[in-house]
Amino acid sequence: MTPQTTPQAILETRGIGKTFGSVLALREVSMGVAAGQVTCVLGDNGAGKSTLIKILSGVHRHDTGAYLVDGQEVSFASPRDALDRGIATVYQDLAMIPLMSVWRNFFLGSEPRKGVAFDVAKARRVAREELRAMGIDIRDVDQPVGTLSGGERQSVAIARAVYFGARVLILDEPTSALGVKQAGVVLRYIARARDRGLGVVFITHNPHHAYPVGDRFLLLNRGTSIGEYGKDEITAQELTALMAGGAELEELAHELRRE
Repeated sequence: MTPQTTPQAILETRGIGKTFGSVLALREVSMGVAAGQVTCVLGDNGAGKSTLIKILSGVHRHDTGAYLVDGQEVSFASPRDALDRGIATVYQDLAMIPLMSVWRNFFLGSEPRKGVAFDVAKARRVAREELRAMGIDIRDVDQPVGTLSGGERQSVAIARAVYFGARVLILDEPTSALGVKQAGVVLRYIARARDRGLGVVFITHNPHHAYPVGDRFLLLNRGTSIGEYGKDEITAQELTALMAGGAELEELAHELRRE
């Protein structure tokens, strides 16, 4: 199936590839992410998910194909370049300091200033307001972020990226180490980020987490794309079958492409 992207796509890849020496990590992968849309990238370990998000976030440069932001071809030299274009990545480790407060982590590296001093009152107020705006109920923004649940920490990271102007939010396996309840918390905030007009790239190996919030689904297997499907083109059962691999995968993918 030919990948489909809407005219308002913020981020798009066209047949991008990446090699590391003799290892082909990614080959001819195409996808698109529009405002107010969640694109789920699914695949098992070794499928190429990590390489793809490192290209999107500016950690690696692609070797072949084209990477476009707002319709213009780009080749980021660093994550800072990607962030300057509104592409923010939340990794599994979240880049938070457990013993620091929620508000301190919220502004870590981008502290508001009052003259030359750190404006603590503003940091506390803004952190509280932004978390509330995302529907995140944190009991006390002065508590160490390490005392929060895994789902709450993910939610703080999402709210932080939204506040600092993210237009595309890339989430690296945000539900992988969470229980059912906490995974549900994170999925709810992914949906809220989408509803606020962000484009979201949700990296996961779990189709049961992807399908409820996803609008489009890109499936990777050993560095290649099995296909990109809209939610109206694939059922949850078909998505799970594609993830299962083997003969089922090839047969179902062929049938879906024919349709």
